[in-house]
Amino acid sequence: MTTIDDAARPAGRCPVAHGFDAMGDDYYRDPAGHLAEVRDATPVFWYPYLNAWIVTNRDDCLEVLSDWKTYSSAANSAADVPEKYQDIYPPELVAKMIVGQDPPGHTEARSVAQRGFIKEHMDRLQPEIEARAHRIIDRFETNGSANLLEEYSLELTTQTIMALLGLDYEYEPMMRQLRDDLFSVLSSAHEPLPEPKRSEVWDRFVRANLVLREIIDSRRDSDADDIISVMASACKDDGSFALPTPQIALHVSEFAAAGTDTTAQAMTNAVIFLSRNSGALQDAIAEPELWPRIFEETVRRRPSSTFTSRRATRAVTLSNVTIEEGDMIWVALASANTDPEHVERPFEFDIHRPDPTDHLAFTAGRHTCLGNPLARVQGATGLRVLFERLPSLRPDDTAELDFLRMALLPVRRSLNVHWDVADVERSKERTVRTLNLEVLDRTEASDGVVTLTLGHPDGGELPAWRAGAHVDLHVPNGELEPFVRQYSLSSDPEETSVYRIGVLKEVSGRGGSEALHELLHPGSRVTVSWPRNNFRLAPSPKYIFVAGGIGITPILAMIREAERAGADWELVYGGRTRSSMAFLPDLASYGDRVTLVPQDELGIIDLPGLLGEVREETLIYACGPEPLLRAAEECAAHWPKDSLRLERFAPKVVERTVPDTPFDVEFAASGTTVTVGADETILDAAERQGLPVISSCKTGTCGTCETPIVAGQADHRDSILTASEQETNETMMICVSRAAVGCPKLVLDR
Repeated sequence: MTTIDDAARPAGRCPVAHGFDAMGDDYYRDPAGHLAEVRDATPVFWYPYLNAWIVTNRDDCLEVLSDWKTYSSAANSAADVPEKYQDIYPPELVAKMIVGQDPPGHTEARSVAQRGFIKEHMDRLQPEIEARAHRIIDRFETNGSANLLEEYSLELTTQTIMALLGLDYEYEPMMRQLRDDLFSVLSSAHEPLPEPKRSEVWDRFVRANLVLREIIDSRRDSDADDIISVMASACKDDGSFALPTPQIALHVSEFAAAGTDTTAQAMTNAVIFLSRNSGALQDAIAEPELWPRIFEETVRRRPSSTFTSRRATRAVTLSNVTIEEGDMIWVALASANTDPEHVERPFEFDIHRPDPTDHLAFTAGRHTCLGNPLARVQGATGLRVLFERLPSLRPDDTAELDFLRMALLPVRRSLNVHWDVADVERSKERTVRTLNLEVLDRTEASDGVVTLTLGHPDGGELPAWRAGAHVDLHVPNGELEPFVRQYSLSSDPEETSVYRIGVLKEVSGRGGSEALHELLHPGSRVTVSWPRNNFRLAPSPKYIFVAGGIGITPILAMIREAERAGADWELVYGGRTRSSMAFLPDLASYGDRVTLVPQDELGIIDLPGLLGEVREETLIYACGPEPLLRAAEECAAHWPKDSLRLERFAPKVVERTVPDTPFDVEFAASGTTVTVGADETILDAAERQGLPVISSCKTGTCGTCETPIVAGQADHRDSILTASEQETNETMMICVSRAAVGCPKLVLDR
């Protein structure tokens, strides 16, 4: 415990709340509950340990927060800078912390920093936060247990703030340490740091800030939208820079702390509250739009920062207690949020309150938390993804008190949790897993075709895949929902750190490929699904591969797999012109196993000649434009069933001889039965009912919505299942397929 020299404590202040102890277990177990024990008798009391008044009721708290002239924030950054660092980090610089300034300095700094935290920008960041959350869970989901705070909550918030600051992963260890050191510096204004910890903290803090200063100077002329660039390039009316480099580095240090730990604490606290309030958890799982309310109720009930502090600039009276000029005041946010004069049932965890944001967790007035839009988006998203993936997750021991004991900021260090590993397989039926990847390389592969090599920014391994797999790319579409398009993987499955795709620019297409060509360049970030494989290469001693145009992409990986298996194979590859045919250098080493058929030189592929004679123990794999695939089906019609395997770019045309009619579908897992109208799909009906179904293409070409059939006969209209698979009637694509004529009800295992 930090000690304070008794000689420094002003004597004779009263009233004193003798039962309050900001270093005791009761406080760390539940700050609001501990403050409530003394609030009625002493709504304002002197706390000798901190040499400060503590204000507990909401009205008094709001008065302090709303009057900056009477209640100054300047003392919040009154940290004692060691003499050895004062030349490069003078005390007046520390005084410029956003949390420790009053107007006009606070107004100027906040107006510059605010541009990087606007709500619209934070909302646009949501898909990236979601993708990062999935990737983090990917790492530990099969373990069945984790330290949630370190392995998930802090990992997610740290990755997000790094992205917002535009910092590469090499800076992550420094920024993680900077977070902890900034909290120590802030708290030292009220709870002095003992040696040698004081020197160690300041040494790291100053070194990190010097690194940040170099980065800031390098971005002075940048037009990027990361927070460092936004602050570095901001100018005054006269053209001079709005803020000096050392001050921006200080603010970045603040963001590294506030933008990571406070939200991580809130998400972790939410897990504890949900473990005690199963009804709220089930409501949010059933209705995902409730997750923001889960987050709001968590921070109302337990703000990550229990207090914020001010100094009285004149003598004042609060709740009949006289506070002298110069006295420190600690505003008990946790207590204000549970003041029974303002909140009904203040200690109940109620996510259905009429105004869920009516709390002071992000303080109020000029010092309302700058990053609250980020915290709200990130907290709700992080919790939603966590329980979508691991709905059985529960804490091992909610009473465990592993805290860094600082009165101002009680920092939880761990929360050990466990879950049923069967959640892993169940979640795959409910959630499309995504990755947040970076474009590592872009190459013009042929006329109109670019290849993109994608990987994690930190070089980590990607989910494994097999030849024939594809991924969904979420391509930016301005302010609208992103385009979601499927692209086959053309790289080598044994290259575990990269995916490569080839993209043909379709000028008359639906806009996705054009957007991708225009927007994705080296360094661009893009959300990518986990690989799915509806075109898997089945074992066979012999193969015939047929590719048309961009249909060569999945065939490349198949050739590699066939080579490794020692199979006999040949490829016939056609295109409009030789210059339009991508990946020719990749194919050159295979010699006469590859036959190139540029249409302007040799005409179209001779499929009747290629497939006219049935070859024993041979499978045919074809990918390309629809006319090529229809011709392949016709020319291979006399081959044994399932000898021909196709992957279509667009759904096949389904001939309907009778009109569609309504039918019932029972979802066995939930026991819910829905009626599917004549003009809607099973997927539409399930979504209308609020059932947890997933989809991507909605055209029967991607396989995301494949669902096992328990009973009933399906009318298969997808472009994925082979004829044999459709005949066995074991699964169906619920985005396009329906109940067969004469089948009034399907029972599906979902």
